Amino acid sequence: MEIRSTTDKDLDVFVDTVHTAFGRFPETPIEGGGLWWSALETDRCLLALTADGRPVGTAAAHPFELTLPGETVIPASGVTAVGVLPSHRRQGVLSTMMRHQLTEFRTRGEFLSVLLASEASIYGRFGYGPATYTQRLTVPRQRAALAVPRARTVTGAPAAGPDNTSVEVLRRAECGEILEEVYDRYRRAQPGALSRPHRWWALRAGQPPISPAPRHVAVHRDADGIPDGYASYSVESGTLTVDETIATDAAVFTALARFALGHDLVSQVVFKHVPPEHPLRWQLADFRAGEVSGEMDWLWVRLLDIPGALTARGWFTDGELVLDVDDPFLGEHGRYLLTVQDGKAVCMPTDREPDLSLDVRDLGSIYLGGTAPSTLVRAGHIRAHHLNTVTLADALFRADRPPHCLHWF
Repeated sequence: MEIRSTTDKDLDVFVDTVHTAFGRFPETPIEGGGLWWSALETDRCLLALTADGRPVGTAAAHPFELTLPGETVIPASGVTAVGVLPSHRRQGVLSTMMRHQLTEFRTRGEFLSVLLASEASIYGRFGYGPATYTQRLTVPRQRAALAVPRARTVTGAPAAGPDNTSVEVLRRAECGEILEEVYDRYRRAQPGALSRPHRWWALRAGQPPISPAPRHVAVHRDADGIPDGYASYSVESGTLTVDETIATDAAVFTALARFALGHDLVSQVVFKHVPPEHPLRWQLADFRAGEVSGEMDWLWVRLLDIPGALTARGWFTDGELVLDVDDPFLGEHGRYLLTVQDGKAVCMPTDREPDLSLDVRDLGSIYLGGTAPSTLVRAGHIRAHHLNTVTLADALFRADRPPHCLHWF
């Protein structure tokens, strides 16, 4: 079997192969872009070929930036379009592609990669662990009152509130540059957030509000008239659905939520992507009005250079741990002394007795602070060798705020 990078000439073959792997057919091209695969960079796409040259598998990676706890921004490959034809599954094609791809990432000097898992049972064996989570929040319109003070008055047209902020409703086609700029400001401060390269916006490749799908956009402006948040939404059959709410601070999010919850002629409002433990549910006058559903993992993380990854992120508690990390897929094993002081970490190989023994996938899950080490200890994934280790690990790996990823790829 041959695994090779694609060229522009291979794009149609790549697209046909990945769609066949998922039992689908490519969509009809949309005028002005909008097809998800138009953002692919062919030199980062892989084809698996049989001895006679037939394509039987695909994998690709987008060049993203990932924001870590402490607002550190690092390069991260976003794995996507992974598929094997039904006729060639369970024959080692997927494992061969994954190993080839991880080797390429290391060659590029990247110390981690990320993906969205189509099936939760597939990618753990390749070293990926779920690291951020999302959920849906549904609020009936008649029970949508917020208990928090109305610090910012918003309307459907530009109108100044008491602090001279406002919300303006625009059509998606009118505010592309605003969305791109506001999202970029947001993602640089949000742990777990991925960049959206300009080519995604220009090609309108992805899901709303990037895609050409018709949407209204509520744009929030600060007292100086500068956009600092938006909510992309649609209304159908009495339901207002918010694709995503992007806000540079909590007050902006509240103002946009108040706008959506106050919309006339709807029976319910659905916020599609809300991070766990988000305060919006607590801001409702009727706590039970907020129905949580669709809880699921979102971003999965795979570490490739453990010392490099652990020294890159910010830390918020001093301490030291010895981590004994197994990487069965790559056939690697290492023991590392992690020392954190004044927000910075040093991570070195060590022969000291371990405090925690864990798989690289579990280290990926706790890396962004979205999964507590104690949870994985209780689940039997992580072995704690000392009684006080778990409390220290929870304190060390926590983030400055819960990690969350909205970007689909």
